[in-house]
Amino acid sequence: PVYAPVYFPAELHRKAALEEDLKYFYGKNWREEIPCPEATQKYVERLHYVGRNHPELLVAHAYTRYLGDLSGGQVLKKIAQKALQLPSTGEGLAFFTFDGVSNATKFKQLYRSRMNALEMD
Repeated sequence: PVYAPVYFPAELHRKAALEEDLKYFYGKNWREEIPCPEATQKYVERLHYVGRNHPELLVAHAYTRYLGDLSGGQVLKKIAQKALQLPSTGEGLAFFTFDGVSNATKFKQLYRSRMNALEMD
């Protein structure tokens, strides 16, 4: 309930985009080719723990993660495209593409207003 007002799975979910990029760079067998680093596994486990036990702490994490990707991430998208010489059609850059967000500025305003209305101390 604490986190629900800022939960936007259709707009912000990144798993499919990350998988698309990994498939582009490493091929369809990327799961077998790339081992999950121990540090990444610990990070994921910690997020799951916090989500189950202290979900209000995820609000700051989500704000930094998602709104950062919607803001500065768009600059990084252009830098990555140029530096990696990626096609202009967007392959390899799905992570930076938010198909569910038609207007980033308005979405960020909505997100911030909901976040600021959360009842937390």
